[in-house]
Amino acid sequence: MKTLTVISALFISMFTLSAQDSQKAKTLLNEVSAKVQSYDNIVLDFKYSLENTAENIRQDTRGDASLLGDKYVLNLMGTTQMFDGKKIYTIIPEDEEINISTYVEEDDNDITPSKMMTFYKEGYTYKWDITQNVKGRQIQYIKLTPIDSDADVKSILLGIDKQTKNIYNLIQTQDNGTKITITVNSFKVNQPLSQTLFTFDESKYSNYYINRLD
Repeated sequence: MKTLTVISALFISMFTLSAQDSQKAKTLLNEVSAKVQSYDNIVLDFKYSLENTAENIRQDTRGDASLLGDKYVLNLMGTTQMFDGKKIYTIIPEDEEINISTYVEEDDNDITPSKMMTFYKEGYTYKWDITQNVKGRQIQYIKLTPIDSDADVKSILLGIDKQTKNIYNLIQTQDNGTKITITVNSFKVNQPLSQTLFTFDESKYSNYYINRLD
């Protein structure tokens, strides 16, 4: 009887700690999300790394993004992707090609710049993970796991600067062993952005092939 009591108490303690752990993680994520949404705009520069040890693949590059509400302009790997709130424009200078499609939120499972701090609210469980000291900064990691067991993403680690409540990095591990790491190098807010930054001007691309996908 004493053994059963001890085991019961242990399981109750484990479930209680798990619930507290999850709530602590959710509270921090909500704080970061609220802070991000309080800015007029965000301009960031980041390092993008893709690694698959089994396939001997390693790729590092830099990118930048400007965000205004749901709108964004993302420059990465020689390609520009723009979202004006309704349509997504993918501009590929190397091929002189532009793909244009209507954004459908229900069909979008990717973590786009505009969803960086809201994606966790649906489809994931989360828990408190490790804390790391990165050049004097205390980075708290939250581990997010997709509820859908068939998802291509195995897990996501979101690193948050405990002092500033800004995102430091995001580490996404996929089922095929590929790991994608996005590390924020500079994070600026409330910048004097051009009024036309998030407006696609077709006249600038007269020599491009424009592929309207819908």
